Amino acid sequence: MRPDDDEALMVAVGRGDKAAFSQLFDRHQAGVVRFCGRFVGSPARAEELAQDVFVKLYQSARRYTPGARFKTFLYRVDTNHCLNELRRFDEQRQQLAKGLSADEAAQALDVEASPDSPQLTLEGHQLEAAVAAAMAQLSARERAAFAMCRFEGMAYRDIAQALESTESAVKSLIHRATVTVMRHLEAWQQGLAPHRSLA
Repeated sequence: MRPDDDEALMVAVGRGDKAAFSQLFDRHQAGVVRFCGRFVGSPARAEELAQDVFVKLYQSARRYTPGARFKTFLYRVDTNHCLNELRRFDEQRQQLAKGLSADEAAQALDVEASPDSPQLTLEGHQLEAAVAAAMAQLSARERAAFAMCRFEGMAYRDIAQALESTESAVKSLIHRATVTVMRHLEAWQQGLAPHRSLA
């Protein structure tokens, strides 16, 4: 699947092509659900938010211009909807994100790729819970930028467009988020250390 396939499909959606919309939905539903899951603690609620995102996507298709990358456009809609959700239900910011695997957690933090990072010995569900708890400490925009960068692999430029911000601001958001998450994990690891078995 080439990126421009999505752009062409979105243009077709803007002309009322429901089959094109179904293709976009099939291609991107899992990613949108996963992204929404970074913001809310309920997988069922993440599914509902994703459905809302695709409704908004369909409704905004006529405003889409072929010069804009579809993924950037999609995640702008997705991010705005999630941010609105957090504003309406602020208490949910403290709930742990669900569905984060240990491999995703390690990848998101770039633990092996960063020689300056402390060696983390958390494993499996411990790491999942620690990263989820750390992400719950981030501001909504930090969480969005961090998730798009670390989990969705989006470039700074595309994240900036999705957040309607600048690349320098996005870099700052991701830096602050990474520092917060790493400090949380260091504290988590130190807290667990006395309880680990030495056998």
